[in-house]
Amino acid sequence: MRRLLTVCLGNYCRSPFAQVALTRRGSTSLTVRSAGLIGKWQDQPANPSMINAARRLGHDLTHHRAQQLTLEMLNWADEVLAMDAAVLETLRAISSEDNAHKLSLYLPGRDVPDPMGQGDDAFNECAVLIEAGTALHLGQLLR
Repeated sequence: MRRLLTVCLGNYCRSPFAQVALTRRGSTSLTVRSAGLIGKWQDQPANPSMINAARRLGHDLTHHRAQQLTLEMLNWADEVLAMDAAVLETLRAISSEDNAHKLSLYLPGRDVPDPMGQGDDAFNECAVLIEAGTALHLGQLLR
């Protein structure tokens, strides 16, 4: 069983969508969770614009509730996928040596732009980018 943890700033837009996209497209040998660095939206549903963007791509994000990252989550994961370089830098700063090797960007060498504070087009573009990235991670399952 492979365990992925997707992480963004607040677990309100990007990482929850990555969780549902990877889960839906993955196999039974994959478990995906998501979390945010900050607890601002703790226990809140995903951003309504991201829920709509997810729906357009055939995903249901309505059951999501935001969670703040914990050490237990980092220890649980086989791989921790940061949505952008700033999140990755923070993860590196708070991770132990035991977890450092697990950390990487969701899209190698590229940020998934944060759509917060922007219009629906930004959320739709973000969702499409995350959806396209699922192939990178799910392809690794087949190796």
